Amino acid sequence: MAIGKRKTLQQPLFVTTASLAAVRAHPYYDAVNKVLDAHHFDRFVEETCVPFYAGNVGRPGLASGVYFRCLMVGYLEGIDSERGIAWRVADSFSLKTFLGFAIDEPVPDHSTLSRTRRLIDVEAHAQVFQFMLKVLANHSLIDGKTVGIDSTTLEANAAMRSIVRRDTGEGYQEFLTRLAKESGIETPTREDLAKLDRKRKNKASNDDWQSPDDPDAKITKMKDGTTHLAHKAEHAVDLGEGAHGAILAVNVCDAAVGDTNTLTDTIVKTTQNLRAIVDDERVADRIDAEAIVGEVVDDKGYHSKQTMSDLREMNIRSYTSEPARGRQRWDHDLASRDAVYANRRRIRGERGKSLLKKRGEFVERSFAHCYDTGALRRLYLRKTQNVAKRVLIHAAGFNLGLLMRVKYGLRKPRSLRRGLFALILSLWAQNNMPQTIRTIMNVLKIATQEIGHQFTTARAVLML
Repeated sequence: MAIGKRKTLQQPLFVTTASLAAVRAHPYYDAVNKVLDAHHFDRFVEETCVPFYAGNVGRPGLASGVYFRCLMVGYLEGIDSERGIAWRVADSFSLKTFLGFAIDEPVPDHSTLSRTRRLIDVEAHAQVFQFMLKVLANHSLIDGKTVGIDSTTLEANAAMRSIVRRDTGEGYQEFLTRLAKESGIETPTREDLAKLDRKRKNKASNDDWQSPDDPDAKITKMKDGTTHLAHKAEHAVDLGEGAHGAILAVNVCDAAVGDTNTLTDTIVKTTQNLRAIVDDERVADRIDAEAIVGEVVDDKGYHSKQTMSDLREMNIRSYTSEPARGRQRWDHDLASRDAVYANRRRIRGERGKSLLKKRGEFVERSFAHCYDTGALRRLYLRKTQNVAKRVLIHAAGFNLGLLMRVKYGLRKPRSLRRGLFALILSLWAQNNMPQTIRTIMNVLKIATQEIGHQFTTARAVLML
């Protein structure tokens, strides 16, 4: 056999659709479309988004159902930017089928996704999130009585080196140079500026500095200990009996505000979302309207006298971890004392310990899926409203993925590939090679039945 040589690629001018490779729908996305169609998702989002368009004037815009599906693809495929979503959709025939485009139709560009996002307000995105909660309630996946709450930071699309003074508009280096000259250093070097900056207190205060690119982003310490401009996302997760950890509310807020100050807003959003389920006669009987948000479980960052007292006034039983503060002074504030003692008694009981453990499992899992494997830990959007739109639909995609896993046994599209490769490597390390090979071939056979295009990759790994 002679050696083959790579030729210069020259695309044909015309191609018939019959000569193209057969387009196979991805089994996961095919099942997702069946679920969305059964609940009339497209009709709902089109009716919701009617006020944002100019009737029959002008060129038809991107279908609302396609736009929201694209954002859900961002969660399911782990894509962080709208540009990346547009590229992935254009590159995949199965995703084009999922969105409802023919193989010879162009898919939406990233600028179209951005324009549609700016056109549709955050309240409409919140209604789509509520719609997905109703779908979960229809499948009895929401309890709504016990809610776990926690927050995490998302790195903003703005650099620390670009921050400026709120009062003078000076950049950081310009500000340090002026301070050095005022202290008597005529021509300060970088070492002089670094030494001067090291001795300053509150040098990264949000009261003094802001980002000109994203004024809503605030300077804060991230989970890994580094300091960045960031936004804060607070999740309310269902921890009720038989619940599977659905996200009931997402609150995107100021990263510099403490957890005790944002807790009430998150509880209000959670109550509104659950009330939307109760008010819908199709799923009103799926949850207990009298027990909505009856218990709140959170960590020690939410503990304070005022918070415990507020939760008690709202008739909500708190299960809040208490930090080690030592002996406290009540100054005749008996209401706060009773609320703190009641919370302390509850978290020391068996049910309290169980709920706190459950909160650590389910709430942290929602963060891992949405922001780590979901690739939204680093944002590519600016301003709180835009971030909230993306995060809301990201959380809706999380709830949709939860439904597909619990009710239909389908994990995210990338999960089979990771599980398959891990199984092959573990079996390959065993000594019983004939049995290992037979097991691997059985795994490959199952893989070809579920996702045909992964067979070639798996076989290549087997031949290494």
